[in-house]
Amino acid sequence: MKTHVKALVVGGGAVGASIAYHLAKAGWQDVMLLERDELTSGSTWHAAGLLPLFNMSYATSHIHDYSVKFYKTLEEETGLNAGFAVVGNLRMAQTDARMDEFHLYASTAETVGIPYEWLTPAQIKDRYPLVRTEDLKGALFHPTDGYINPADVTQAMAKGARQRGVIIERKWQVDGYEWTGEAWRVTVTKMVEKGGNLVPSEETQVITAEHVVTATGNHAQRTAKLLGIKIPAIPVEHQYIVTEPDPELVAFRQNGAPEHPVLRDADAKWYVREERGGWILGPYEEGAPACFKYAVPDSFRADLFPLDLERIEEEYMSMIHRIPSSETVGLKDDYNGPICYTPDGNPLVGPAPGLRNMWLAEGFSFGITAAGGTGYYLAQMMVEGEAEIDMASLDPKRYGQDWMTTEYAARKNEECYAHVYVLHHPDEEREACRPLRTGPAYDRQKALGAQFGCVNGFERPNYYGPKDAPSHFDHDARSFRRGGWWNFAREEAEAIRKTAGLIDATAFAKHRVFGPGATAFLDWFTCNALPKVGRINLTYALTDAGTTRTEYTIMRIAENDYYLVSAGAWEAYDGDYLRKAEEDFWAKTQSTGNWFAVENVTTKWGVFALAGPNSRAILNELVRDAEPETRLSNKRSPWLSVRDIELGMVPVRAARVAYTGELGWELHHPIEMQNHLWDQLMAAGEKHGLKLVGARAQNWLRQEKSYRAFGNELGRDATPLEAGLDRFVDLSKEFHGKQAMLDKGIRSKCVTLLIDGPQDADPWGREALFDGETRVGRLTSGGYSVHFGKQIGMGYVKPDYAQVGQKLKVMIMGALYDAEITEDSPYDPKNVTIRVDG
Repeated sequence: MKTHVKALVVGGGAVGASIAYHLAKAGWQDVMLLERDELTSGSTWHAAGLLPLFNMSYATSHIHDYSVKFYKTLEEETGLNAGFAVVGNLRMAQTDARMDEFHLYASTAETVGIPYEWLTPAQIKDRYPLVRTEDLKGALFHPTDGYINPADVTQAMAKGARQRGVIIERKWQVDGYEWTGEAWRVTVTKMVEKGGNLVPSEETQVITAEHVVTATGNHAQRTAKLLGIKIPAIPVEHQYIVTEPDPELVAFRQNGAPEHPVLRDADAKWYVREERGGWILGPYEEGAPACFKYAVPDSFRADLFPLDLERIEEEYMSMIHRIPSSETVGLKDDYNGPICYTPDGNPLVGPAPGLRNMWLAEGFSFGITAAGGTGYYLAQMMVEGEAEIDMASLDPKRYGQDWMTTEYAARKNEECYAHVYVLHHPDEEREACRPLRTGPAYDRQKALGAQFGCVNGFERPNYYGPKDAPSHFDHDARSFRRGGWWNFAREEAEAIRKTAGLIDATAFAKHRVFGPGATAFLDWFTCNALPKVGRINLTYALTDAGTTRTEYTIMRIAENDYYLVSAGAWEAYDGDYLRKAEEDFWAKTQSTGNWFAVENVTTKWGVFALAGPNSRAILNELVRDAEPETRLSNKRSPWLSVRDIELGMVPVRAARVAYTGELGWELHHPIEMQNHLWDQLMAAGEKHGLKLVGARAQNWLRQEKSYRAFGNELGRDATPLEAGLDRFVDLSKEFHGKQAMLDKGIRSKCVTLLIDGPQDADPWGREALFDGETRVGRLTSGGYSVHFGKQIGMGYVKPDYAQVGQKLKVMIMGALYDAEITEDSPYDPKNVTIRVDG
């Protein structure tokens, strides 16, 4: 066995084989893959091999699209037939809501360039007469995908990897990882057969690897323990059945009819495909349990669980309803095996938290579909420093780290499994394990009608409904169009523009960087000039490739004491990058003096955002440190300044910024004093028209100001210059990623559009933009503008189309609507209201 390699891939399923193949194809020599048993012996062997292109995620759609195209090339390269049946994929809808969902799927497909077509019930019946269609609304058909043999495609990728120099070693188990500061020392043990089990032998080796990738599937919890991190990838039991041949199907095919596409009756929660003249039924039922929460037993190899037919009886009967000829067909085989899940159903792909040169590729619930694309884009990240698409939505740190437990991950993964075919509303908020992380004011907000969303485990008001709203109110308010919450959000947005609104922003991620070396570090780490003491600047940390890694609002509290605020959903993601950048800076400067420290203070500080024309009047009723007319005047508290004030008995760090683009302050306060501050603000605001406001109204308002949001307009596929943030980039200084940013040039531009859309729907930020029939860009955010009385969106277009006044079309709910690029910050472009004195 080779004992020194550039990259070690751990796990010999489809994902691991693809990663090894693509690393070698990208030019890395000395790549080794280790498998503790045989290739494909994990979930790969019992996977159904489906290749669905449908996905709401932009990144995942790209990954699936690459896989489908890549698998079609393997036989020519390797001589092995991967068993790809390009039969297409037919998603049937029983309800209008399901058709709306399919229109949103189609919008995402448009942005990626995935072909699709619509079928009416009559057209379905004409093509596939065995399918009952009288209760269907229609279907969405992808002609280019289908299903594949999981073992064959894995072996084909493994052969392709070997042809490119990859070494594949079987029956070796990793038992330890040690980082030396320059490479990983990986202790491995030879596995041997004993009584039908696979057990460790006395033979061990140590492999030195510059990079390690774990693709350990069901063994992810064991991997997490070895690495000393948390990985919320836990398997859930998935069962499917294979029927005996269906005589009517056999006759249909013998008459020259083509094979059925993969049939999906989403409202019945199953997929069905042909298999040797019969049918495979794969249900996604309620009650499927998580398994292997802590480790896979040594006795479990290519094994299965007992079938639980009672659990899938409803789905089985619905298959008979949809395909009546299946009623008299007997069962031939059954499978009930572990499939790894994550809380949101998307895999964990990217750098491991807190570790250098350790890469995770775990939690693949659709592993065969995602394997090819994951290998391709992860190899780009490792070899080139960044992928061509933004992979942040799949980053292993997107859930947070410190607070997440095994039980939380298991319960959320069970929920995710049961939600595979539940309507995926963009305004969906799943309920398992909630509430868990709450601010002190949670009960007060709930009593006032707050309907909460979950951000990094924190409960955050999305909007305020009726005070006496039943528990199912928010569930019933969801829609692909303007749901039952829409008017509440509209009234909240109008209040901020006309009077005042109070927003709970406690979920913001907050870090303190302090010490004599803090200024030099942050000056290198971020692209904007640092603020003066008592002032605030918006800035960005870049990737090695010069794209946007993180957005920070930096408040300079003292000469070498900085308070950094970033998006609430990305606390662990941002904190990990900060700490690794700290190490990089020390290595770069090789300095032993001028120490500094990075401290996560997210849970120490609560945040209320008070915004609107009356916000100063409300605060002046509570501030007691100056004459009433000058307490929070521009002279004492100018725009983009921060100062300590007292509101009632609460010491508050008052930052004069507002994500809504209105006069306002962020009130950062000790979390344990939050309820007192809440009561004071509510009492003072009553006579000034104060209204409670949630995140959805705030999202609309920030688009009226063209404020970019991380994870939407800001990401690792665009530079700050492409995002139109030139004023926040100080090219007179040197900073991390500067040259790479300049070398990228301008490949696309971020713009704001006003849209003359339908009367009952707004864009969600997943829609394609067209010039005639030519796709020229995509939306990254969308919503409604209370100021302009029409839809609004932000997104990226080709540079030639980025001029103000450019007329385009945007696809909303299957139809094209007029859109026009407007000036940046179409509401109050000169920032008059936000700077107003008083």
